[in-house]
Amino acid sequence: MDPLRHPTLPEGIRSRMVEGINGLTMHVLEAGEAGRPALLLLHGFPELAYSWRKVMLPLAEMGFHVVAPDQRGYGRTTGWDDAYDSELRPFAMLNLVRDQLALLRALDIAAVHAAIGHDFGSPVAAHCALVRPDVFRRVALMSAPFPGAPGLGTSMSAPARDIAAGLAALPRPRKHYHWYYATREANGDLMTCPEGLHAFFRAYYHHKSGDWAGNEVHPLQGWTAEELAKLPTYYVMDLHETMPQTVAHEMPTPQQVAACAWMSEAEMAVYAQEYGRSGFQGGLNGYRTRFTGANMEMEAFAGARIAVPACFIGGARDWGVQQAPGALRKMETAATADWRGTHLVPGAGHWVQQERPQETLAALREFLR
Repeated sequence: MDPLRHPTLPEGIRSRMVEGINGLTMHVLEAGEAGRPALLLLHGFPELAYSWRKVMLPLAEMGFHVVAPDQRGYGRTTGWDDAYDSELRPFAMLNLVRDQLALLRALDIAAVHAAIGHDFGSPVAAHCALVRPDVFRRVALMSAPFPGAPGLGTSMSAPARDIAAGLAALPRPRKHYHWYYATREANGDLMTCPEGLHAFFRAYYHHKSGDWAGNEVHPLQGWTAEELAKLPTYYVMDLHETMPQTVAHEMPTPQQVAACAWMSEAEMAVYAQEYGRSGFQGGLNGYRTRFTGANMEMEAFAGARIAVPACFIGGARDWGVQQAPGALRKMETAATADWRGTHLVPGAGHWVQQERPQETLAALREFLR
């Protein structure tokens, strides 16, 4: 696999392949000089290291060596198995922490000034800080609150499984997207969506962004089917629809696409290109581990708190901040011991560092200094 070369990748961001990373050859984007204090940026789903392109150079200008890998299962990183029936333990959370430790060793980085994780990268960054605070000395979590490590005996009781029957029994039958993403059919549904991958990504990113009028966010009162049914359909789907069918209902108009300053058609094409080659199964395996007990080792950290300085950055119009009732408050008060603040960016939806990079950088600058 070759490094990423694309006109939309800002000049000054370097792309390379790093071999011998816990069984992987890992694709990494970098900015800033090696030897400076390091920042490790961990992307989410369905994203890539490329998702950090708007903040990498400004972070490097602050004096950091910025490192953003394609995580296991994503992009140009190879060495993982994309078969649905393959062993899931390589995708377990503790092994994803091992991936980052192996990458830092290969880059001769003893410790990072901060790990910064967005969406699925948020729990990975959080567990990095929880397990190895000597290596990951600060942690900024974005768009997905971290309520703490799984409690003893709970690593197989995925909340999406617990609520499935209640959602299906609603007058408008529904299903949780975690449950759907864990199914055998999900990857094929995404790869063969009738509109094509570019249109799927455009609809999916629009639906979860601050541009979509329905993202008027408020706290939910509890983990009940009736409360969860208030979430948009990209989180609590209609029972018999696929994700491509779900987001197709909210496809932006050509005028809305043309007005989308934070994601051009050329940038959107990178996601379609990369996922068209790699598929989605690697990312979906992260959801599947929640149902299989693959994360049982993390129960050893039940009740432990992240000891290093921690903060949260999200969009004020991001339902991801509130999709798990109580998680935001647990992160602020119980899961962390040195809380440095919650920053909700006005107007931003789920893709906060892409939708509002300057506001995201302002929050990070305050936290990192």
